Amino acid sequence: MSIPTGASPAPVIFDLDGTLVDSEPNYYEAGRRVLARYGVTGFTWEHHTRFIGIGTRETLAILKREYGIDAPLDELLAGKNRAYLELARAHTEVFPQMRAFVELLHAAGHPLAVASGSSRSAIETVLAATGLDARLTVRVSAEEVAQGKPAPDVFLEAARRLGVEPRTCVVLEDAPPGAEAARRAGMRCVAVPYVPETATDPAFGSAGLFFPGGRRDFTADAAYRWVTQGGNESRADQGR
Repeated sequence: MSIPTGASPAPVIFDLDGTLVDSEPNYYEAGRRVLARYGVTGFTWEHHTRFIGIGTRETLAILKREYGIDAPLDELLAGKNRAYLELARAHTEVFPQMRAFVELLHAAGHPLAVASGSSRSAIETVLAATGLDARLTVRVSAEEVAQGKPAPDVFLEAARRLGVEPRTCVVLEDAPPGAEAARRAGMRCVAVPYVPETATDPAFGSAGLFFPGGRRDFTADAAYRWVTQGGNESRADQGR
């Protein structure tokens, strides 16, 4: 595959959790441990999936309110980050086709970034543990911007750090809040739902390339072809 003559390689911005890596099991377990310390039991995976695509601070603020936890938000955040980093260092799985996609883009000279709702320390730890840190050197955490997803702030900041116009960027996302953030940022979006039940969410309607079966359907070649051809494939061809 080749980049169209005269076109600069499109900048590509990756969400991290659930998109590049399967970190959600670690986030769930970290959250469960922290809540248990404050007397909250019975926090299930189904409860956790409500918050996929939402930043850690925003998630804990909601849980603090719902469960009536008296501890300061910063205390909860520090506790969850500690638990998560311990789990992430031990094991974080990279989705194989996403790793292949990163390698294709890097080899072709596409500017690359990560924009995540995770803490800066979590992003750094996961990228180092998975060996993706050498390819993804521009990183933006929701901690570094005014608002997390679905606000566009993390993606706009990533474009600024890459030195590119937002309209030239492509975003990879797994969750409806991220797809909505990409739309608000004026960026094209490749959507790969992590939670199957979210595939019908209206936020994914704005995605230029949509893999309704999630990572089961996603291939590096299909995504690379769409990015390098300027997103001109018809809806009927997408995801093949």
